[in-house]
Amino acid sequence: MRLSPLIIAAIGTPALLAGCAVGPAYAPPISSLPPTFQGSAAVEARTPATETMDLVSWWRGFNDPLLTSLVERGLAQNLDLQQASARVVQARAALKSANAALLPSGQVSGQAGENYQSLETPIGRIGSAFPQFERSSESYELDVGASWELDLFGGRDAARDAARADWQASAAGAVAARLAVTAQIADTYVAIRMLQARLDVARAQRDTQQRLVDLVALQYGKGVAAELQLRQAEGALAQVRASVPALQNELDKAMNALDVMIGVQPGTTRAELAIEAPIPTPPAISTAGGPAALLRRRPDIIAAERTLAASNARIGVAVAEYYPKFSLSGMLGTATTAAGGLFTGNATQANGIFGLRWRLFDFGRIDAEIKAARGRNAEALAAYRLTVLRASQDVEDAFSTLVQQEARSAALHLGETSLEQARGASFAAYKGGVVSLVEVLDADRRLLETRDGAIQARAAAARGAVAAFRALGGGWNPQAVPG
Repeated sequence: MRLSPLIIAAIGTPALLAGCAVGPAYAPPISSLPPTFQGSAAVEARTPATETMDLVSWWRGFNDPLLTSLVERGLAQNLDLQQASARVVQARAALKSANAALLPSGQVSGQAGENYQSLETPIGRIGSAFPQFERSSESYELDVGASWELDLFGGRDAARDAARADWQASAAGAVAARLAVTAQIADTYVAIRMLQARLDVARAQRDTQQRLVDLVALQYGKGVAAELQLRQAEGALAQVRASVPALQNELDKAMNALDVMIGVQPGTTRAELAIEAPIPTPPAISTAGGPAALLRRRPDIIAAERTLAASNARIGVAVAEYYPKFSLSGMLGTATTAAGGLFTGNATQANGIFGLRWRLFDFGRIDAEIKAARGRNAEALAAYRLTVLRASQDVEDAFSTLVQQEARSAALHLGETSLEQARGASFAAYKGGVVSLVEVLDADRRLLETRDGAIQARAAAARGAVAAFRALGGGWNPQAVPG
């Protein structure tokens, strides 16, 4: 088989036009970040640096075995993470498809047929007109073909770059989902311990208030106390009682939410969580690396940057539509009417095709496609910058919550001790007839509010630590995202 000069020239064209890729070159955006966080000094001053917890498995720093177990179960069973992993598989498949588009494709086809012709046709009897006509015939064919669209101007190469960046963004998104699930499990666990502690306080206050009502009722029966005092005590008791079912409802919902996070039926871990434990104490947190480390650790920032890279590559895909598309295709095979002659020289057949496709009169639409691609790129750039700013805000907010809630907890703890003494003194004075019931009830109310506030402050500090670890990008190894 001889190749025409046109096809030979087409085969040599890629070498002549190599390097004619179109579209803007991608450069990662530069973010101007301060050298340190505003709250770094206060956070570092909390505990000695030697006690700092590793960011990769930060939840272990709370020294709560059940919390560690729940987090690890969640990482293995959470259904949101399974969805995220499936999206990574889809993006990886899209990348493989884009890689395959750059390569030639080939196929093998064959057929064998037998035909038996009718002698009665609309134009007459064939047999009378053609005495030697053979009614039966056979045909055999076997072909090997190949085709290749030459990527002379880099359109498909840019599409592959976009697919690779999409895959990397998907992988980073899966890591972001992992961090979110880990933090949500820890945050919900702390909330459960807080609600259990608040329920204990409310029940203790209910019992204390019940004893006070019994005392006033006894005094009222003897004519020593007025009915107003009895009704005041009963009203205060009813208020405390009403807080118990409200707190229990919040506790039930938190336990159910935690079960769903770890991928089990609501109520599964109720027995484990029923064994009450103190609110976890926040570990030390290192701010080494400062804001610049966020660009390497925060998977949402990595995903936003990869999305930006993908949008930049798709500008090249759109620009490549300005230029012609060349393709080569060829076929080599054999065809015969007798099976025995299938591989003989007379049965050989071949063809070669040099193809051209050019949107020559469609430049207006191509212009619109390029403008749309550039618009999506500008949107992705703004989204990236916003993601970086919000990441810094997350860290600053979490640091402030941690430090200020720990200070609040310490202050309320001191106040709780003083109010316990004041409440005991007022109750003794009431029994001695020195003060009124109103003063006893007021002492009870202030003690309950302070004790409840101290519990909430301790929990808020622990939840602030969880938020800080999440904001810093803790919970994974940055090398996990494919490059």
